[in-house]
Amino acid sequence: MSTELPESAVPSPTGSSESPSVPSRRTFIATSTAVGGAVVAGAVIRGTSLVGQEEATAAEGPPSSRVSLTVNGTRRTVTVDNRTSMLDLLREHLGLTGSKKGCNAGACGACTVLVDGRRVNSCLTLAVRLEGAEVTTIEGLSAGDQLHPLQQAFIDEDAFQCGYCTPGQILSGVGCIQEGHTGSPEEIREWMSGNICRCGCYVKIVRAVEQIAGRK
Repeated sequence: MSTELPESAVPSPTGSSESPSVPSRRTFIATSTAVGGAVVAGAVIRGTSLVGQEEATAAEGPPSSRVSLTVNGTRRTVTVDNRTSMLDLLREHLGLTGSKKGCNAGACGACTVLVDGRRVNSCLTLAVRLEGAEVTTIEGLSAGDQLHPLQQAFIDEDAFQCGYCTPGQILSGVGCIQEGHTGSPEEIREWMSGNICRCGCYVKIVRAVEQIAGRK
C-alpha cells in the first residue's frame, strides 16, 4: 500500500525559504502533460492536413501531354504521360506490337522504327517529342498483302530464326539502304551493328539487305 500523503498534508521543511508561489511537483507534472498533449495534437492535425494535400496531389495524376503524329500513314492524336516512351506508345496505346521490347535500354535494336525516314530506338525516345512526326513501324511497310521488298528478301534468304529481332532488323535495313550505307557487306554490318540477333543470322541478314540495295 502506498504511504504517500496528500500534497496538502506534507509539512514544509523547517526553515525553508521556498516561496509559496513555487509550483508543486504534481502541478508541474500536470502542466507539462497538458502542454505536451497540445503539441502532439497540433502535430497530428498538421500531419493529417499534409497527408491530405499529398493524396490530393497524387490523385491529380502525373503530367501528361497531347501529341499528334502520323503512324503508318494514319494521323493519330493521343494523350500520354510525359514519361511514356515511343515504344510503349506504339505497343500499349496504339496496339502496334510488331516493335519488340528487348533490352528497353537502346542496346539491342529490337524496337527500331523509322521517324521521318531515320532509324530510331523507340525505347529511348519520349512520345511527347513526336509532335508532327511521321513514324513507320513494321506493320506499315507492306502495302496490303504485298510485302515490302526487304521483308520478302528476309524470307528468300531465310534471314531469321526465332523472329524476335526481325522487325527491328528489317526497319534498320530499310533505313540503312535509304541512307546509302550499303557499299559492301562490311559497311552494312557496321551500320547495322546496333541490331543484335541472338540466333546469329547475321550473314543472311546482310545478304537480304545487299539483295535489295542492289536493285536500287
